Amino acid sequence: MTQFSEPAGADAAREPLILPYGQHRPSVARSAFVAPNATIVGDVMVGAGAGIFYGAVVRGDRSPLRIGTNSNLQDNVTVHSDPDHPTTIGERVSVGHNAVIHGCVLEDDVLVGMNATVLNGAVVGRGSLIAAGTVVLEGERIPPGSLVAGVPGKVRRELSVDEQHAVSRNAQNYIELSREHRAMFS
Repeated sequence: MTQFSEPAGADAAREPLILPYGQHRPSVARSAFVAPNATIVGDVMVGAGAGIFYGAVVRGDRSPLRIGTNSNLQDNVTVHSDPDHPTTIGERVSVGHNAVIHGCVLEDDVLVGMNATVLNGAVVGRGSLIAAGTVVLEGERIPPGSLVAGVPGKVRRELSVDEQHAVSRNAQNYIELSREHRAMFS
C-alpha cells in the first residue's frame, strides 16, 4: 500500500471555516462532526452528533439557522436562512449531496434527496422523503410521512412502512459515518 506524507501546514487544513457574522457566533456541539472544508457562518447552532460533511456551506448571516441532534448535511449541501425565513432542520434529518435548503423547516426524520431544493417558508412534515432533484416551492406545506417528487414538488403518496424504515436506516448510517469521520480528525 502506498503511504502518503502530509504536506506542510496540514494541521491548519483540518480546521473547518467557522466564522462569526456581526454579533452572532456559530455554536457547534462537541460531539458533532464538521468536515475540514465545511463552512459555518453566523447565527448557527449545530446539535449533538450532527454531521456537516465535505464542502457543505451553512450560513446564518441574516437570521437563525438550527441543525438538530444526529442530523446530517452531506457533501456540498448549501443551507441558508433568509431575513424573513429562519431555517430549522429537526433531529435525524438527512440532507443529500448537493441539496439546497433555504429559509425553511425540515421536521424530524426527514430525508431530502440529492440535488433537491427546499425554498423559503416551506415546511416539510415529519418523516417525509423529498426525492432526488425535487424542488419544493416557497410556502409549501408537506404533510408528515409524504413522498414528494418532481419540479415543482408534488406529494405523490404516503410513504410505505418499508420506505419509512429506509429513511431511518439512512439517518442511522450517517450518525455512524459522522462518528467515524470525526474520529479521523481527532
